[in-house]
Amino acid sequence: MKRIVIIFLMILVSYPVMVSADAGYSEDTKIAVAATGQTVEAPVSNMAAKSPYYLIFNKNRELIEAIDNPYRNTLKGAGFSAANFLAQKNVAIIVAGSFGLKMMNALKSRGITNLEFNGNVKDALKEALQLN
Repeated sequence: MKRIVIIFLMILVSYPVMVSADAGYSEDTKIAVAATGQTVEAPVSNMAAKSPYYLIFNKNRELIEAIDNPYRNTLKGAGFSAANFLAQKNVAIIVAGSFGLKMMNALKSRGITNLEFNGNVKDALKEALQLN
């Protein structure tokens, strides 16, 4: 019984990776930029998980929404929680100044690409769009 539960959990955890590996970036690809403000001129946040805001864009560089990061003041597990939050928003790429190891692993397991970038949101978005 224990063995079956472990196998089930392994399949469940690896499923998002298997699905997204073949998906590629489509027209509805969403890009999140961790930012210190809610405009494209704002600086990219140094810490992805503790960023004050996430700005969500489509591939046409249109701002879909600016979201307050609900995990910015979390003492433990901010990276894991933020990765889940962004996955629920169907984000394919996230840009920030830096990423913690736990957040990078959580993003990878969900098929989300992370890109480290220093500068403003507008330039970060350009850089992220060149990944495709």
